[in-house]
Amino acid sequence: MAARLPSSPPILPGLAYIRPLGSGGFADVFLYEQDMPRRDVAVKVLPSDVREADLRRMFNAEADVLARLSAHPSIVTVYQAGISADGRPFIVMEFCPGSMSQRYRVERMPVPEVLSIGVRMASALESAHRAGLVHRDVKPSNILVTTFGTPVLADFGISSSLIGTQAEEVLAMSIPWSAPEVVAEETAGTISSEVWSLGATVYSLLAGRSPFERRERGQNSKDLLRRRIARAAFTPIPRPDVPDALQDVLARSMSRIPAQRYASAREFAQALQSVQQELGISPTPLEVPASEWTPGTAPIDFGDSELRGPARSQVARETRRKTAPRSGVAALARDEDTEFTSPDRARRRMLPWAVVVVAAVGTAGVLAALLTTGVV
Repeated sequence: MAARLPSSPPILPGLAYIRPLGSGGFADVFLYEQDMPRRDVAVKVLPSDVREADLRRMFNAEADVLARLSAHPSIVTVYQAGISADGRPFIVMEFCPGSMSQRYRVERMPVPEVLSIGVRMASALESAHRAGLVHRDVKPSNILVTTFGTPVLADFGISSSLIGTQAEEVLAMSIPWSAPEVVAEETAGTISSEVWSLGATVYSLLAGRSPFERRERGQNSKDLLRRRIARAAFTPIPRPDVPDALQDVLARSMSRIPAQRYASAREFAQALQSVQQELGISPTPLEVPASEWTPGTAPIDFGDSELRGPARSQVARETRRKTAPRSGVAALARDEDTEFTSPDRARRRMLPWAVVVVAAVGTAGVLAALLTTGVV
C-alpha cells in the first residue's frame, strides 16, 4: 500500500493540538494537551477518507477493548473516544514518550530488564485472555514506555474474541513475531500463538533482531521469513550473559508444535520468574485479575462498524503541523510490518488470503499510539 499524506488534526473541545506523532495506512496519531485535568494525551484518529467498514470495526473494537483492560498497570490507558466535528472517529489515550520500537536494535538491553518486561507483558496478555480477548499483534514496537518508565502493551486494533469464528475476523500478522500456524493462515490467533509471539518478542529484545532474521542483506524477505518460521528451528541467542535456563524458556515458548508451548501467558511469566530467581533477581510481580473478576456485563461486539460516540463541535482555527517524527506513540498508527486481510476478501478467495500491507510509522519513542504499529 502506497504511503499517504497525514490528515489534518481535528479540533476537539478541551484539547489543544501540539504536533503529529505518527501516521500510516490505518490511522494518524497526534499529541494534544488536555485542558482539564491538564496533561499531554495521544489522540488516534481515522483519516477523513476512510470508508472501509473493516477499519471502522477495528477502530471501535480497539476503543472498547482498551476501555475494558486499560486499568491494568501494563496496558496503555484510554481516556475517552468520540467523533470529531468533521466525522472522524478518535480515541484519546495516555501519552507514552518512548517505545521498544527501535531501542532493541541499537542498544544491548540488560537481561534483568528484559525479564521484567517479559513478565509484565505476560501479565497483560493473561488479563486479556481471561477477558476472552487475544491481542494478535504482540511485538517490540507495541510495547510503549510511560513517563514513569513503565512498559505497557499497546495497539489492540486487530484484537479479537477467543470465541469468535475465523470467518468474522481480519487475518492479521506481523510475520517476524507470528507463530507458524498464523503465518500458514491456519488460525487468526489463539492463546498458544500469543505465547509464541511474546517469546519471539523477548528473544528480539535480547538478540537485537527478530528470531528468524539474518544479518546478511537480502536474506529477510517475507517469503524467506515465512519458510524459516514454518520450520521453527530455534537458534540460541548469541550472548554469554543470557543463561541456559532462559534459552530453554524461549525455545519452549517458540516450539513449532502449539501443544508443546506453555499453556498460558501466566505459565510463561512464571517460567521467566524462575529465571529471575536463579539469577538472584527479585521476581517481577505477576499482575492478573482475581478469579472472581468479570470483564463486563456484555461482550465486546467485534462486528460493530458504526460511527459511535458524541460528535465534537468545531471552532475554526489554523494549525501548523510539523513533520511527524517516527517514534513511540507513532506505533499506535499501525506499523508497516503489520499485514491484514479483510474477511470479505477471505471469503471470496479462500486460503491463502491476499495480504494487504498497512503502512504506519513505527520508530522509537512516543506513545501516541496504542493504536500502534508493528508486524513484518
